[in-house]
Amino acid sequence: MAVQMPFSMLLFVHRLVRSCTSSQRHHRQRDVLVNFTKGIQEIRRFSTGPVKFNSNRREDSDSSAQSDKSTSRQALVGRRRRRPLSPLERISGLLPPDALSPEVVQLREQSQQEAEEGTGILGSVTHCTQEKSGHPETLVGEQSAPVGDKSDNYHVSDIVVTPNPSRGLISATLPGERLLTFGEFLVAEYYKKEQVEFKKMFRLQTSNHLHSNWGFISHDDIAGQPAGQVLKTHIGVPILIRRASLEDFVLHMKRGPAIAYPKDAATMMMMMDVAEGDSVLESGSGSGAMSLFLSRAVGSKGSVLSVEVRQDHLKRAVLNYNLWRTSWSLRRGEEWPDNVQFHNADLCTASSLLAGQGFHAMALDLTNPQLVLPAVTPHLHPGAVCAIYLANITQVVDLLEGIRFAVLPLLCEHIVEVPIRHWLVTSAVQKNGQYCTRKAPILQAEEEEGEWRGAQTDKEGLTADEHPAFGSVPYIARPRPHQPSHTAFLVKLRKCVP
Repeated sequence: MAVQMPFSMLLFVHRLVRSCTSSQRHHRQRDVLVNFTKGIQEIRRFSTGPVKFNSNRREDSDSSAQSDKSTSRQALVGRRRRRPLSPLERISGLLPPDALSPEVVQLREQSQQEAEEGTGILGSVTHCTQEKSGHPETLVGEQSAPVGDKSDNYHVSDIVVTPNPSRGLISATLPGERLLTFGEFLVAEYYKKEQVEFKKMFRLQTSNHLHSNWGFISHDDIAGQPAGQVLKTHIGVPILIRRASLEDFVLHMKRGPAIAYPKDAATMMMMMDVAEGDSVLESGSGSGAMSLFLSRAVGSKGSVLSVEVRQDHLKRAVLNYNLWRTSWSLRRGEEWPDNVQFHNADLCTASSLLAGQGFHAMALDLTNPQLVLPAVTPHLHPGAVCAIYLANITQVVDLLEGIRFAVLPLLCEHIVEVPIRHWLVTSAVQKNGQYCTRKAPILQAEEEEGEWRGAQTDKEGLTADEHPAFGSVPYIARPRPHQPSHTAFLVKLRKCVP
């Protein structure tokens, strides 16, 4: 019994020592595993979005250990992920450099540069300047953490980011423009089968609605949105909302007489060669379309004198001109140049209005322009151009006859008509929504096999949701059934010195 007692005690002590040793070893391994897991989580969180700020350092660790850990952690974070290779890089990597064409080499360099720019943000964050507050991992620069928050985890949504123009951040609006606001003119469009089914210009107003056969949209929901947004009506139909261009405004504004259509106005502008700072005479203000085009061409340094014989037409032209200027100021935040002077007069008897003035160009939209040419030609600079807008060819004949009879120093250079033909170019889709497939010519030896493959292709088909290979879908290309008709003849007269 005396022998067994010491042996049992020794066995108990041995087991107790082993259990204590194993528990200590287990605790050490667990601490190592926990620290390793935390390190991996910190790297993953940093690379995918949230930023991990570690402030749970032991107080008994010296400064050298802290610097080594921070250096190793920055090295791990700064390591870029290996991105997948593109098909161009895979194929060009198998060929010798001498066999590559200059275009392929340029594309490879461009793709590599884009990849470096895409991952440059991660590398730039690791080299940010450290603050002097004793926290070596606090980021300083374009990204800064909220002050006063003692939590360890900071997410990207909590970080204040200052836009840097050097990095080319994409803005929600066009440069120089604002978000959609009340008072400006917008255009709503609905596309169905790649064709415009609905198009309407409207003015954004408070507590109003955009109505259509496909539902309505509240103006309050449109305000504050960037231009080019697709909003859904109350029944779920997508409507494109964009700003009205000058062409849209001219075509859809309220008018009295017929306007000079943008295609003809652009040609007349090229004929007259109007530049910024020029002085232009317009006779026949109409609804104000040509006045707006000339106002934009001459700029703030130029001037336009618009004369209209009818009071109602002049009133409509002035109203449209002011409406566009208001919409532009709301859109850009700057005033449209007030460079058009409207007058209600007849140029045949308004010699006092033109006294002492000289013009770089003239635009006439009159029924009988040959009656006013003797009065306005002396005020046209030598070598300048007078562009005339006439609806009928018989008016062109009367104009040339009037110039010949009055012996005016005007040379007729061109008499043109500007036709426009709209085309329908779209992919061929069957009635069941499947894409049509190209039918390649089949050789006689492969006729049976080709018929079987064609039958299988017709049975399977390609739905509109799928993306067929490039060049496998045929296209429809033909003029549209509804085309714009004749608008006017444009006559270019140049003043020559006799």
